[in-house]
Amino acid sequence: MTQNRNSKIACAIAVLFLASSFAVTASAGHHEKKASHDIVDTAVSAGSFETLVAAVKAAGLVDTLKGDGPFTVFAPSDEAFAKLPEGTVEALLKDKDKLTAILTYHVVPGRFKAEDVVAKRSLPTVQGGSLHIDTSDGVKVGNATVVQTDIQTSNGVIHVIDTVLMPGS
Repeated sequence: MTQNRNSKIACAIAVLFLASSFAVTASAGHHEKKASHDIVDTAVSAGSFETLVAAVKAAGLVDTLKGDGPFTVFAPSDEAFAKLPEGTVEALLKDKDKLTAILTYHVVPGRFKAEDVVAKRSLPTVQGGSLHIDTSDGVKVGNATVVQTDIQTSNGVIHVIDTVLMPGS
């Protein structure tokens, strides 16, 4: 039962991650206001996280990430996915288990704004791993640089990152 709950949370985080990425793009240059859209809707409306959204759909995580949360999603942009070796995204879309593990590795249970993230050394992911936080030169989560922070959604917060995170690397 705990594993099922963790799977649902991880899925929700993945969706949040996607939605956060879209929200960052959609809200760039605007003042922060109370979010009325969940992570998934925010990501979809942003229009610049097509790969992440496709991955969330392929993994079956949409409903989870539209859930209550709260979740913190470290959302890779389309540019981050483009950095992966050729054929990687296509292969992942065909391997639901591996795709789900990668997506849930980007999701942290709870709402962690930028100020909360930088106060931590690591954060536990829905996938079960841990993301190392490094603030020695900007803010890095694992091997990804955080390029936009604090995109608020009704069920969490999204931080945009420039690299797709891989569990165990």
